[in-house]
Amino acid sequence: MKILLSVGIFVLAGLCEIGGGYLVWLWLRDGKSWWMGLLGGIILMAYGVVATLQTESFGRVYAAYGGIFIAMAILWGWKVDGVIPDKYDLIGGLIALLGMGIIMFAPRS
Repeated sequence: MKILLSVGIFVLAGLCEIGGGYLVWLWLRDGKSWWMGLLGGIILMAYGVVATLQTESFGRVYAAYGGIFIAMAILWGWKVDGVIPDKYDLIGGLIALLGMGIIMFAPRS
């Protein structure tokens, strides 16, 4: 159950970081309204709060979060931007997730 909760927190944090960053991107790169940038900034702040819900140490959480972020960014690009991941995207994403699993969930004494 602890693993499922941890993964859920990672996914929520990933949605906040990628979603917030995407709104800032739309504002600055695509000329969307300033309020999209403001909302993106607020969501990015929420990411910082959500990440603190993890029970492991800061360094371990942020190192492992990289794997989740990579996989979610690939999915975001596919579903939101319409960029279909190629085999190298998928292989890299799987390797990142494997590393994340080792960092967070390997048995330690």
